[in-house]
Amino acid sequence: MFAHIFLNRLKCLLRTKELVFWTMLFPILLGVFFNMSLRNIINSETFHPVNVAVVNDSEYQKNTEFRSALKGVSEGKDRIFSLTETTKDNAEKLLSEEKIDGYITVGTEIKMTVKKSDFNQSIIKSFLDSYLQTTSTVTSILTTNPAAHSKLVEDLKLNAEYTREVSGSANPDSSLSYFYTLIAMACLYGGFWGMKEVMDIQANQSHRAARVNLAPVHKLKTFLSGMLASFVISFTEILVFLVFLRYCLNVDFGAKTALVVFTSFVGCITGLSLGAFISALVKSGETMKIGVLIGITMLGSFLAGMMYQNMKYLIDRYVPIVGYLNPVNLLTDSYYCLYYYSTYSRYMLNIGLLGVFVLVFCTGTYLIIRRQKYASL
Repeated sequence: MFAHIFLNRLKCLLRTKELVFWTMLFPILLGVFFNMSLRNIINSETFHPVNVAVVNDSEYQKNTEFRSALKGVSEGKDRIFSLTETTKDNAEKLLSEEKIDGYITVGTEIKMTVKKSDFNQSIIKSFLDSYLQTTSTVTSILTTNPAAHSKLVEDLKLNAEYTREVSGSANPDSSLSYFYTLIAMACLYGGFWGMKEVMDIQANQSHRAARVNLAPVHKLKTFLSGMLASFVISFTEILVFLVFLRYCLNVDFGAKTALVVFTSFVGCITGLSLGAFISALVKSGETMKIGVLIGITMLGSFLAGMMYQNMKYLIDRYVPIVGYLNPVNLLTDSYYCLYYYSTYSRYMLNIGLLGVFVLVFCTGTYLIIRRQKYASL
């Protein structure tokens, strides 16, 4: 009997085209729009060597230390500058035509000439400030202690680093937060299916629900079979969405594919249980129930950084409790943890809190609908 109800409920739900649109096609369309709007941001974040020229005169040729330092940061795969050695007149011409971001002249002082003040010009200035500071320090040390020359040369070659990377080998990508939040929103949109299941066993909501209550089948069995059918549809939609993001939009989820799928599994259960709880709790009609679900989901998406990326970090810094009470944020953060971190402590905390939400929503739904009686049908 359970399998019979499940299969027939599955067929009924698949005929509800508006729910299929909002729970699967709508997130896919948003993903396409996100990709179109974020592509320029992604490209702009890629670092390109700064075009800089240096006046190649006798002063520049005599200053071998500076010439060596400048060429050192202008060579190799990770170079900072794209260097052009030229005359002063040609450097002025290149600057006026905006083919370079600035040019350097070497004399009694090393000077920088720019046409405007922007990010690339700041990089040139930072390099010159760092070089001048280092040479000043070296000169000061050698003046007071000439014997330290060999040790000083070795220390400069060492260029020791006092920090180490612990977050993993994933490449930073600020656009991922938008897509991860979109997946979390899609999971909670699965609440539409859970909402429909509760409404279809509440006899005062529709004629279909009234007929279900008259059927010689326990209401709990009907509800559980329907929820299972809704979960199968919701989880399948999310899997299709993940495949679309990964292979059509090239959204990177990292190497932990199984855990990404598991997180989506938990997200679907959270969405279904939330929708069922709202439907049971809100006594008004279908329009009000839908409005409450959309309002909660969109507010949670905003606080998780979907519309304004820094909002998530502001919440984490000033009111972290709000982040822990936001299922969208917990799901988004779970995907983040799988992509960036090599440890699982934060990820397990997020999944554990989502499990608490599911338990609360399911318990609340059961306590509300189990004692509902109707005077007449």
